[in-house]
Amino acid sequence: MRMMMNQNEIQEMLSDLIGIAKHAGSIILSHYAHSDQNIQIKDDDSPLTRADTESDTYIHEQLTSRYTIPVISEENYPEYELRKEYTDFFLVDPLDGTKEFIDKIGEFTVNIAYIKDKKPVIGVIFVPATGMLFYAGRGYGSYLVSGDRTQRLPLSTPKRELLVAVGSRKHSTPLDAAFMEMNHIDTIVSAGSSLKFCNVAIGEADLYPRFQGSMEWDIAAGHIIAKEAGCLVVNLTTMKEPEYNKKSLKNNYFLVLRDRIDPDTIKIPDIQSSDADA
Repeated sequence: MRMMMNQNEIQEMLSDLIGIAKHAGSIILSHYAHSDQNIQIKDDDSPLTRADTESDTYIHEQLTSRYTIPVISEENYPEYELRKEYTDFFLVDPLDGTKEFIDKIGEFTVNIAYIKDKKPVIGVIFVPATGMLFYAGRGYGSYLVSGDRTQRLPLSTPKRELLVAVGSRKHSTPLDAAFMEMNHIDTIVSAGSSLKFCNVAIGEADLYPRFQGSMEWDIAAGHIIAKEAGCLVVNLTTMKEPEYNKKSLKNNYFLVLRDRIDPDTIKIPDIQSSDADA
């Protein structure tokens, strides 16, 4: 079992993961302008493109050649009987927001997280279409790189009296509508992929409620980036932080809150557990 990482080790791994994520992003962009994406439909009805598979292959090869740490990826993950022994591992979404990618909406990302003892320690989110980069390490802080400028998160944002939420560009549910009504939220910013975590981490939105299905690789990098920016990430079934490498890799509904928001003031609609933590 590996001991807790020190700041130098976090910085070294971050450098590796950032480089890998950026190159994976260039692989994705090489397919972005093509009208023929060679789209396949997976068992869960989600789309899969050549960009997904090539990005995944590259990331997996790079991680396994540099580290003796297992990899769990959206496109390639072992059965629970094998992975239940993992004390630490990389959790990868090689192309988060495939539907945005197919529709030529630039809100798709490369997500790489390092997980230890069921919690994220390092997270990297790269946005190939814009070149924006978000990264964080436990106790290291959370950062945005845009162009030549690196800024620590959260950014300074004007104080506002009314709450602003971020939600999915593609999906909305009756629970989303109930949540917004219960909390008197009229302003909802739409975003794709893991960028919803980033919107809260930056301070552009105050909260991100998730009442739709998602998987562990969708949220791990965003989780640590938001947390290191001072945000609270809560599994709405356990009322604790999400944990990773569960028997089911499906997430329960969750909520991300900026540090300026008192969680006790937020009303949650009546939900049913997804049984992901069972």
